[in-house]
This record gives sequence, structure tokens and C-alpha cells, in this order.
Amino acid sequence: MQRTVFNEDHEAFRETVRDFIAKEVAPVYHEWEADGHPPRKFYNRLGELGILGIQAPEEFGGGGEASIKFNAVVAEECSAAGVTFGSYSVHSNLILPYLMEYGTDEQKQRWIPGFCSGDLMFAIAMTEPGTGSDLANIATTAKLSEDGSHYVINGAKTFITGGALADRILTVCRTSPFDPENRRAGLSILVVDTTTEGFAVGRKLNKIGLKTSDTAELSYSDVKVPVADLLGEEGKGFQYLTHNLAQERLTIAFGASATAAAAVQHAIAYTKDRKVFGKPVAAFQNTKFVLAECSTELQAVQLMVDNALELHDRGELTVPDAARAKLFGTEAAGRIIDKCLQLHGGYGYILEYPIARLYADTRVSRIYGGTSEVMKTIIAKDIGL
Repeated sequence: MQRTVFNEDHEAFRETVRDFIAKEVAPVYHEWEADGHPPRKFYNRLGELGILGIQAPEEFGGGGEASIKFNAVVAEECSAAGVTFGSYSVHSNLILPYLMEYGTDEQKQRWIPGFCSGDLMFAIAMTEPGTGSDLANIATTAKLSEDGSHYVINGAKTFITGGALADRILTVCRTSPFDPENRRAGLSILVVDTTTEGFAVGRKLNKIGLKTSDTAELSYSDVKVPVADLLGEEGKGFQYLTHNLAQERLTIAFGASATAAAAVQHAIAYTKDRKVFGKPVAAFQNTKFVLAECSTELQAVQLMVDNALELHDRGELTVPDAARAKLFGTEAAGRIIDKCLQLHGGYGYILEYPIARLYADTRVSRIYGGTSEVMKTIIAKDIGL
């Protein structure tokens, strides 16, 4: 089916991203995987190309685009080439809405220009060793000093994407005592400068996929944060996190759609070229049927995600509908990529083939941003169950 979600501007941008990946990313990508992240200067290069701040206002050096569709184009081109841009997605797709929605004019002046240029890379620290998806149970504390000039943070975070290289980390803390009657109260977001004394990057986690996206454990030991770096109002952190969930889950959904589309294309190309028993693998009925199934399911995913993109641009994408897009998109991507890997035979298990990297990279999409089980719970509540 013909997709109508992208226009000429998106396609021109697509060509720029595709050319950039071919010339500057693909040739050195194996080095990034070995290092566990791209070189720091890579993010400055993304800034030069205008990729980091597509949705940031022009006055801060951004692209001034309200639509998230350009970000979806980046996801599609990365998946097609079998690469990732490190922690780019967290920085551009997740963090920017927080800064624009809740940041003061003074904070925006301090942070957004560097955000767009890549001079200031951002991450967000929510998950803790004992919390997982239960953000209301966050234990990291931030106590206001007696003179009211700064907060003092103590605690630990884990599974923090981009945490190893970030310059600023949006840290979700408990600024008032835990209330069992209102577990979501008392959380705040503090923007921590990672050069601050007492902040430390701990173990860098070795994942089965997303090898160029650094994921780390963080520790806070009497970390002082100026009150000027409180994002929004004290005690409203949980509300802020919930507000941004729709875009976060849409980002994961269009990423899953992109990886599924790439897998189908890789499988088609491979089965046409690979010969077994004297004829191409694509000539066998089983191959045709499997790829027909994959193509059909892929189009269903794309239709759902494209509709979600349109709803988001109109400000009408609800949290339950974003959960539906994430649930269906990530689960379908898992099925599609698994079938496409099977068609590669033994070579599908070899990491030099893009299908193997897609298989490993995509698995986590059913976990982060809220597990599939959490998505089902949200959807069930939406239908009155």
C-alpha cells in the first residue's frame, strides 16, 4: 500500500541522512560497536547536519519543525543500513519535549543551543535497581539545603541510555518523603551536570544488542544541584513523565516499524541471491509464503504507526493509543525479524549480516519504554477492564 505520511521535504531529508550514513557511519560502524558507543564528536556532526535539534526552535539553533516525522525518517534510514546513532534517539526524541515544555526561558537559553549542536548531550535517569517499571517506587533522594540554594542528591540509577557520555542528565528524584497513600507524589526532575562532584558513571552494561548505544549504571553521592536546575515544579515529576509517554512510545513504535521493514528487504535480497539445491531460496514456495506473511504484517504495522504519527502531529495521540502502537509494532517486528532471520539459515546468526543485528537490537523494544505487559494493562484500563 502506498504510504502518504511523508512529503517532498521528508524525502529530501531522507536522501541527506542516507548519504551521510553511507559515507560517514557505515564504514566505521564496526569500530563503534567495539567501543560501545560512537566517538563523542559524532554527536557534533549530527548537530551540524541539523539532526539533533529538528524539533527545537530556530532561535536556539534548531530546525523549528513541530512534526516528529523527520525523526521517523532517521529511524527508517538507520534501520535500512543496519546502524544506530548511539544515544541520539533518547537525546532528540525523549529529552527535548521535557526541556521545551517545562524548562524556564533561562534554562532554554542555557541548554537548547548546546542540545542542538551536540555540545551538550542529554540523558534521562529514571530506572533504579529496585524499581523497574514501578517509577512511583523511586528511592533516589534530593534534599533541599538549609539556605534553599541547592539540592543534594543521593542514590543510584541503572539501564541509563547515553549515561556514560552525557553532559546533563535529567534525574528523577524524591524531593519529599514517600507517601504510601499517594505513591506518585513527591517526585521531581533535576538536571544534573555530570562534572559535578559526587556523580559517577559506574559499570557500562554489556547488552546483547544496540552495541553502539552506551548503557550505564550511575551513582549520586551528595551531588549538589542548584535550584536553578530544577525542571518545572517540585513534586510534579511523575506528572511530567506521564505527559511525555505518548511520544516516547510512538518513537519506539516507529523504530520497530523501521526495523521490520529493513528485515523484509534484507530477506528478499538474500533469498534471491542465495542458491540451494540449484535454485534461489526465493524460488521455494515456503520462502514466498513466509515473505508474503511478513510483507502483509509489515504493512499493517506501517498503517498503524503512520496514523499515530498523524495523530501526534495534530496533538491528538493519547497514551492508550500510543501503547497500542508500541505493543503491536514491537511484537510484530519481533515476529517478522525472526522469520526473516530463519530464511537466512546459518548466516542469519552471523553478526556481519544486518539481519542478525536487527534481531538483537529489536528485542529490547518490547521491554524499554514500558514492557508489552505494561502496554496491555494500559489498554485494558482504556477499554474499561
